[in-house]
Amino acid sequence: MSDRLKITMSAEAASLISTYERFPVLFERGEGVYLYDSEGRRYLDFLSGIGVNALGHSHPAIVKALTDQAAKLIHISNLFFHQYQAEVAELLKEFSGLDRVFFCNSGTEAWEGALKLARAHALRTAAPGSKGKWRFLMMENSFHGRTFGSLSTTGQEKYRAPFEPLVPEVRFVRFNDVDDLKAKFDDSICAVGMEVIQGEGGIQPASSEFIQAARELTRQSGALLICDEIQSGLGRTGRYFAYQHFRVKPDVVTTAKPLAAGLPLGALLVTEEVAAAFRPGMHGTTFGGGPLTCAVAKAFLNELKNTPILQHTEDTGDYFVAKLKGLAKEHSCIVNVRGKGLMIAMELNSADLAKKIVLTLLERGVIINRTHETVLRFLPPYIIERQHVDQVVQELNSALTLLTTVEATAHAGKGAL
Repeated sequence: MSDRLKITMSAEAASLISTYERFPVLFERGEGVYLYDSEGRRYLDFLSGIGVNALGHSHPAIVKALTDQAAKLIHISNLFFHQYQAEVAELLKEFSGLDRVFFCNSGTEAWEGALKLARAHALRTAAPGSKGKWRFLMMENSFHGRTFGSLSTTGQEKYRAPFEPLVPEVRFVRFNDVDDLKAKFDDSICAVGMEVIQGEGGIQPASSEFIQAARELTRQSGALLICDEIQSGLGRTGRYFAYQHFRVKPDVVTTAKPLAAGLPLGALLVTEEVAAAFRPGMHGTTFGGGPLTCAVAKAFLNELKNTPILQHTEDTGDYFVAKLKGLAKEHSCIVNVRGKGLMIAMELNSADLAKKIVLTLLERGVIINRTHETVLRFLPPYIIERQHVDQVVQELNSALTLLTTVEATAHAGKGAL
């Protein structure tokens, strides 16, 4: 461990609120699909800042947009115009098929805006004298963020329990259980919300039957279908948005992670009808959609639109999944491989083994992480090549072989005693 890393760790321990268990690595720079630490060691990045650095590190188009705009104008507030909000909104409209955009700072803020908009739309469209719709129907195993509304609609007890009581009037449905969805849906529901692919829940894709049922129920009742595309959107699955795999059109979509290529920017995308529920003064943001973040977002979205990167993401993801499924045939500890595009999971039969695999790969210069205890999560930059996939699979194979052999030897030794 370098002296610089020790100094940094000591300084953080003395000053920061303890909310993260960080890995003992001090990164200083990145280039393409690689990160470099304070000792000059190179790491293959197959996490991309939890799905944020979709074009890798120091991408020329992003660096140019960032440096050019930083020299001109960084912030003015939303009391005034700048050129980039409308330009980024037009690209998001084109990609999503929706009509209106609200910019904010993060995914959880976008989800908060979606919840407020659903309630406002329900009141606006309620019959005179009617209470209208007010309840939310959300998914078990979901994750929508850390703020109170987002946390209240997150279907994982470990995130919710320390902060209860939370926002009321939220019901939870078993994800991909159409019968449970229909049983819990009634005229009080103002919105059904779901991640199209559950991220923190272990990379669990929605089934076509389930998302189609949710769309039909909400369409018939006048409730909204809200799709959380914060992790799965903007090219991650080989489409602009993951719901486009299912040929449905939501009323509301939230997106964030890669939108400004590492700068904080989220967006709420809605239909014209739903947008009418917000009037000036009902919602807002100080920082969201500033000129710097939007200039960078424009550069990122233009890369998605004007290069073959979406097809590359889908093709490389298919190759990666096939390689991981081949690995599963060799290692009985692998329970499942799943995902779309470059949003991929390999589930193991042991949380302890999954944790050790992440640490072992980090020691060998490969960055992945673990979610839902037993799931290895892969969210690499869209620019990875097959050679990078082969390297990761080789390291996984080596680590699995080593760790399962050590574990088997330990068990055999205990049996001999």
